[in-house]
Amino acid sequence: MSGPVDVVLLLTSFAIGGTERQMVELVKRLDPLRFRAHVGCFHRRGNLLDDIPSGIPIREFPVHGFANPAAAGRLIAFAAWCRSVKATIVHTCDLYANIFGLPGAALAGVPVRIGSRREILTGDKSRAQLTAQRLAYRAAHAVVANSSAACDQLGREGVPSDRVRLIANGLDARRFVPGPPRRDIRRIVMVANLRAEKGHDTLLAAAPRILARYPDATFTFVGEGPRREPLETLVRALGITDRVHFMGESRDVAPILSRHDLFVLPSRSEAFPNALIEAMASALPVVATDVGGIPEVVRPGVNGQLVRPDDVGALADAVLALMDDPAAAAALGRAARAEIERHYTIDRMVERFEQLYLAEIETHVWNRGNRRHSRVAA
Repeated sequence: MSGPVDVVLLLTSFAIGGTERQMVELVKRLDPLRFRAHVGCFHRRGNLLDDIPSGIPIREFPVHGFANPAAAGRLIAFAAWCRSVKATIVHTCDLYANIFGLPGAALAGVPVRIGSRREILTGDKSRAQLTAQRLAYRAAHAVVANSSAACDQLGREGVPSDRVRLIANGLDARRFVPGPPRRDIRRIVMVANLRAEKGHDTLLAAAPRILARYPDATFTFVGEGPRREPLETLVRALGITDRVHFMGESRDVAPILSRHDLFVLPSRSEAFPNALIEAMASALPVVATDVGGIPEVVRPGVNGQLVRPDDVGALADAVLALMDDPAAAAALGRAARAEIERHYTIDRMVERFEQLYLAEIETHVWNRGNRRHSRVAA
């Protein structure tokens, strides 16, 4: 390469969420000697916006529904912008960005187009949206999944296996400092947006049984979302208002995790939850559900515990077992931290993305250029 390659990364917004955190970290850490990052978005808002380095340009393409006639104009503007910045790569980072950005990049003639799959199937996506994403993937040279479970889902949706790439989430484990040794386990925490697929209601339903044995236990929920009011109603119905705290959204969960004793994630659907590896990096014992990509990182009895989704009794039993045996819980937490340090660092994730970018450039830019040159010479 004679200079940095121009890479456009497209997100919906900069709201706090696992995908947004991962992609913002990628933007911040790309090697500037090899890649020049440009960020596109639908909505230039969200708490993570300030984390984008000041020297990286951000361009907004306001889209308020793909059925809106204005969306076609935004698509044309996006394609024109990709051409103006001489983008060699367009990398779309979520469902809405996939639907919009992959066809837009193809329209612009961008030589390398990379989509993403960072979730399995959730109830908040319509059949039309999922169909549109499947069609958009046809414009991608590669689609990156963050778990084997997400890779399998892409296969079920007809994405050829030779286009699917697996790059797991990563984090900077140095930011997550384990708290002091825990003599008692009472402070239970869950970090997840308040959406139905995250299973907050399952943990709340298990709470009375946990409180019957440990009445001084507390339950902290970090995150915001559309299920807040129904969950608060459930808390009141269960009569546990004084033991439950909804903290809302947080830009930095590391100090929150360090103040707690046990992490629970009772999701009904996951690809590879960022909150899980953050809790493990904090050396918290974890109880999670055996869904999606979770069992790819949590090994029962080694670095955490797994239960079936929506099984209130099994969840309560698993939590109580760790509360009954703090020494065993601490051992799981130490093993969890070691797992993250070995396999899920942010540097490893960024390196994998950089390798992907270079490999796709070689395939779709350099090799194509060499073939064209050979034909002309002949």
